[in-house]
Amino acid sequence: MATKRPAVDDPGAAGPPDKKLTRFDPAQLGNISSLEELDVKVLVFQNKKLCERIEQRRLAEDDLQRRVEQLEDRQRHDDAMLMILDEDVRVLLQRFDAETADDSEGETPETTSFLTLLSTWDKDELGQKLGQRVEFSKRAIGRLLQAFDRLVLRNERLQRALREHVLASATDSMADDEKPPAPPPPPPPPPPPSSETSATGGNDAVDMKKPKLEPDATGATRGDSVDTKPDYLDTVVKKEPGASDSVHDDNNASDTNDCKLHSDSVDVKVPVGCTTTPSLIDILHMDLADALQQNKQLHQLVTQLHQRHHENTLKASELQDTVTAAETCNAELRNKVDDLEYDYEKADQRARKLDRRLADSLQKLRGYEEDPVVHEGGRTISGVSKNKFDEISAELEEQREFATTRLSELEKLSKDHHEALKEIEQLRMDLQHLPEHVIMDSSEYKCLQSQFSVLYNESMQLKTQHEETRNLLQTSKIGHLRHIEQMESDELTCQKKLRTELIQLEDTLAQVRKEYEMLRIEFEQTLAANEQTGPINREMRHLIQSLQNHNQQLKGEAGRYKRRLKEANAELSKLKSEGAAQEASKDEASMSSSSGTTTAGSTGAGTAPVYVPPKAEAEPVVLKKPDEDEKDFDVKDKGRSESEIIKDLRAQLKKNQDSQKEMKLLLDMYKSSSSKENRDKVQLMKAEKKARQEVEDLHNHIRKMQEAERKERRKLADDDALRKIKKLEDTISDLQKSLAAQKQREEALLSEMDVTGQAFEDMQEQNMRLLQQLKEKDDANFKLMSERIKSNQIHKLLREEKDSSAEQVATLHGQVQAQNQVVRKLEEKERILQNNLATVEKELSLRQQAMEMHKRKAVESAQAAADLKLRLDKYQSQLKEAQVAVAEKTAHLEKESFKFKRMQEEVASLRRKLERSKKIEMAGAADEVLMEEIKEYKEQLTCPSCKVKRKDAVLTKCFHVFCLECLKTRYETRQRKCPKCNAGFGANDYHRLYLT
Repeated sequence: MATKRPAVDDPGAAGPPDKKLTRFDPAQLGNISSLEELDVKVLVFQNKKLCERIEQRRLAEDDLQRRVEQLEDRQRHDDAMLMILDEDVRVLLQRFDAETADDSEGETPETTSFLTLLSTWDKDELGQKLGQRVEFSKRAIGRLLQAFDRLVLRNERLQRALREHVLASATDSMADDEKPPAPPPPPPPPPPPSSETSATGGNDAVDMKKPKLEPDATGATRGDSVDTKPDYLDTVVKKEPGASDSVHDDNNASDTNDCKLHSDSVDVKVPVGCTTTPSLIDILHMDLADALQQNKQLHQLVTQLHQRHHENTLKASELQDTVTAAETCNAELRNKVDDLEYDYEKADQRARKLDRRLADSLQKLRGYEEDPVVHEGGRTISGVSKNKFDEISAELEEQREFATTRLSELEKLSKDHHEALKEIEQLRMDLQHLPEHVIMDSSEYKCLQSQFSVLYNESMQLKTQHEETRNLLQTSKIGHLRHIEQMESDELTCQKKLRTELIQLEDTLAQVRKEYEMLRIEFEQTLAANEQTGPINREMRHLIQSLQNHNQQLKGEAGRYKRRLKEANAELSKLKSEGAAQEASKDEASMSSSSGTTTAGSTGAGTAPVYVPPKAEAEPVVLKKPDEDEKDFDVKDKGRSESEIIKDLRAQLKKNQDSQKEMKLLLDMYKSSSSKENRDKVQLMKAEKKARQEVEDLHNHIRKMQEAERKERRKLADDDALRKIKKLEDTISDLQKSLAAQKQREEALLSEMDVTGQAFEDMQEQNMRLLQQLKEKDDANFKLMSERIKSNQIHKLLREEKDSSAEQVATLHGQVQAQNQVVRKLEEKERILQNNLATVEKELSLRQQAMEMHKRKAVESAQAAADLKLRLDKYQSQLKEAQVAVAEKTAHLEKESFKFKRMQEEVASLRRKLERSKKIEMAGAADEVLMEEIKEYKEQLTCPSCKVKRKDAVLTKCFHVFCLECLKTRYETRQRKCPKCNAGFGANDYHRLYLT
């Protein structure tokens, strides 16, 4: 990140800078022996640089996040201030909109949805929208003044009307004085107090009862005219007896009752017995004029005060806005200054500590560079003494020898492990696939074989008995099925007859319904064409109502006939069952009687479907109520036979058909009387009404959908924002706790920079996990929304399936009722079969006793098998114990062998040390020791293959060092393998090595 230069006038840069102890030298990679080592050092340096950059970026992100939160808080505060501006004006408009005619310019939905729109506007749109809000406030103030003017005009109109009415009443009273006196009218009831006059604050000039003069949204009485009625004085004058509210006349001061004429500005007392005089009219005129002047002065004062108040509130709001803006800026600047001072102090302390640490490290490095040690091949190693280096090299050789011996041991153990695994796999295969002769020779197999032979013989006996019982059951079933087939054939014949008759009746019903629909359509057309012809339409309505009532009666009769048809079918089935039973039991005389009953049933089945007259639904007959008709029908049924009822119904059918023909003639007459132009007009009017209704319904639906979308957006935006804020607050609290802990441990952790870097990486991983959790939760919310939409669609489909299944259930209920009758017949036959089953059950009980005997034998054999299993478990437990003991002994042996090998290695190392100490003792001086060491080092530098030349070439595959001539001779003689590790090499795998 780029940093700004310090300003010249910066007070922090005025003093002299602190003297630094060290300067940062460029990065030095040091001695490098291979490309891999160079890559490793470069990667370490790059990682350090990346960590520094990541730390800087994290700090910048934290600063930006704080800035965003401050701006969001300021925006919320500004939005709340902006929405308060037009509150007083809106309240006044809502007060006056109930009485003025300007309802169309009422409160728009833009004002109510201003807060929601502010959250979606961009920076460019905010200026335009706020300008529109200012224009709206100007228009609202203008509307408010217009509302005041309208109220004043309305009061003036009411006062004029009152004056005219008072003058008219005065003239009428003068005329009545000349005539003989009439009896006084009864006093009217007192009017209830109106709520509108109290709501408007007493602006109305007269308190009077007006059912048709109440102000609505279109203005006062929709024509700006006052409807003054002659009953005004009756509603205004109230009789109030009492000494305190009476004015005593000169002649009878104590015997007269007073009446009070009420208005908002007039309060005149008139005695009841006296007549209105010109002095009363003059008093009213004077009081009204004074009230008007006072009202106008008060209105002027109110408008002036409102104007001043509006100007003062605007100025106060502007000043308040400037003050709040200055305060917010001041607070932000103070916070920034505090944060910068704290960061500066922290960075200064950290820089000083780093300088001290660098100075210490540089002093150590200089001390190491002063006494370097030369390695065997000429390499210099700084900071280590010669004796220590020799000891380290000797220990290194010993450790290498230990490593080679342990590698050989590990290879042996791995081979043994592979062999053991192979043996285990072979044993598993043998356990899974046991040979047959082992199973055949086992004692368990022989026991099972003997038990199987016994059980097989018993099962064969049971099979023979089972076949005998099965044959008996089959014979009984065959007889039963034959009997059922006879019954079903009889039933099928009857059902076919009934179906044919029902189909005919349904066809006739469908034809009648079609005719009825045609007549209804024609009737509706005639009604639309003949709207102006009132009496004709009334007659048609009466006729249609009579037809509908008659249709309902006919439907009830049809249902009754269907019920009787079902009863007849039930009786027919009962008679058939009785006849079938009598055929098997009785002789020829009973056969003749059963044939008589079947013929009677067939006649009943033939006549029953005739009960429902097919064309009776749309034919007008003499109308009766359904209850009376049912009573008459029941009374007739009691004294008549079925043939007489059918004749009566056919006669009614003919009458209905005649009346239907007459109705058709009437309809044709009405159709011919109405012209084509009237029909076309009526159809066009209907089409226009339908189109308008559809348009209005669509507009209302669109508004509802828009409001629902806005509400859902608000809810979703608010919920998501609250969730994110809560999650971020939790993360902030966790981070603040960790920061406090880090500050306490800061001094100790600065000495260990590697540990701090690791802690930073852990914190970064935690932030990444939290962000990932947030993303997963958002994805889960979106999935839930999609699943909710899918569930709604599935719910609709299930409803449709439910409706279809309900229809199917209704049809199935009808089928079930028909089948229940068949079931009843079959139940009687089941009783006969149950008797046969009882005999079979007795035989089964005997066989069950035999089965119990066999079960006892099986239990005994199971007990013997359990004893054998117990023995087997004992043997298995003993085997497991033996296996565990063997495993423990093998493990103990392995441990002992391992200890023995380690002891051998220690003995070898001690022997080497002994030899060294002996050499040192044998050598008289240190020069001899050094000469021996030099010989050893020269041996290490000589080529191990030729043992003459020095090492000056290296194999890149195994990194073993030899002389170049040996490697060339091996390559030329095709012995292309390393002499030490036998690793193959090529022409490009050995390189020259320069030891300094």
